[in-house]
Amino acid sequence: MTAAPELISPKSPRVSAARRLAKRNFRGKERLFLAEGPQAVREAAGHADTLVELFATVDAAERYADIVGEARAAGARVHLADEDVIADISTTVTPQGLVGVCRFLDTPFQDILAARPKLVAVLAHVRDPGNAGTVLRCADAAGAEAVVLTDASVDLYNPKAVRASVGSLFHLPVAVGVPVETAVRGLKDAGVRILAADGAGEDDLDTELDKGTMGTPTAWVFGNEAWGLPEETRALADAVVRVPIHGRAESLNLATAAAVCLYASARAQRAAGGCRSVTSS
Repeated sequence: MTAAPELISPKSPRVSAARRLAKRNFRGKERLFLAEGPQAVREAAGHADTLVELFATVDAAERYADIVGEARAAGARVHLADEDVIADISTTVTPQGLVGVCRFLDTPFQDILAARPKLVAVLAHVRDPGNAGTVLRCADAAGAEAVVLTDASVDLYNPKAVRASVGSLFHLPVAVGVPVETAVRGLKDAGVRILAADGAGEDDLDTELDKGTMGTPTAWVFGNEAWGLPEETRALADAVVRVPIHGRAESLNLATAAAVCLYASARAQRAAGGCRSVTSS
């Protein structure tokens, strides 16, 4: 016999508390954020001491019984709820029946430096949460050891950013709120070469690859979707590099350019030193 929903009213205190996490000020105050859908909830349940609560419709609890079991095993409180409750908490148009409440999991910037990373993505002025999450996903796929969001970038825990990361948020260390000058200076002191990705760069990616300099530890700095990187940020870099456009396209969007740059570095680093292991979070 199917269990009846435990939370039948969107006015429940637990539901109200979860709903407020759609707003940045409440996320910051509680140091909690929402992870929606089976992929994100599964990743959260597998990340130590992260998943606090899980809200699930009866149908989703049955369809994803393994994820619900992982959530309980991780110590999360599991609440069955009707679809109206899930819709009230969710920030998506078509909720998938699972919404997790998770603890913040960003990493102190000094811890990232201490790990001596070889490949880092720095989001210097990225304001669109979908782009931020997608770049984080690209960094994860390319084997980067860390991502840094500066204080001029979007909130890492914006629901759109969390969804766009497709679980990669739980895979690698991410530092937030770091001034760009501090990020660049710290990475340089750690022996990391700084490349600023900009469509107006003096060098292009092909030239950098041909010079054989990209096998060294590298941090790519990515800028705003509309206007790129300001001059003062570009001046901090060891080189300003553009992705060459060989066809007739006007430009590449931020996430695509980030993927090209990160994979170019990953390939060069593997060619220089063999297939390096990926540091897990």
